[in-house]
Amino acid sequence: MSSRNPTDWMWAQAIELLEQAERMHRQFFRLASSERTQAVWEPPVDMFEDEREVIIVVALPGVPAERIQVTTEAGLLVIRAESPLPFSGSRRAVRQLEIPYGYFERRIPLPEARLETGTRELLDGCLILRLRKIG
Repeated sequence: MSSRNPTDWMWAQAIELLEQAERMHRQFFRLASSERTQAVWEPPVDMFEDEREVIIVVALPGVPAERIQVTTEAGLLVIRAESPLPFSGSRRAVRQLEIPYGYFERRIPLPEARLETGTRELLDGCLILRLRKIG
């Protein structure tokens, strides 16, 4: 865009950022068949750290706690589960579908500290994992 008007430039930047966000959304929240061999989506994750622990918050709306599997693999925390599609047996037409459903897997690189499993809770649709630092 060659316009020198600051308002035009700001709108162009805003539109470009929205298009980029939409591309990223499609990349991480793609619809697929319900094959358990391939993850359909990745939940967003926040990680916090202090001198005593690492806290990981994973957004899992609608996922029952008993369906969540948490394991570790070579410096990674791996979270797997399946988010069931509500009303899947009904004859309702889908008018809008933005919340991701289906099998997911998220691999989270862990800090290079020695960690041990602390608490695990599902609170307000978020899985909260606390890993204690040892040594």
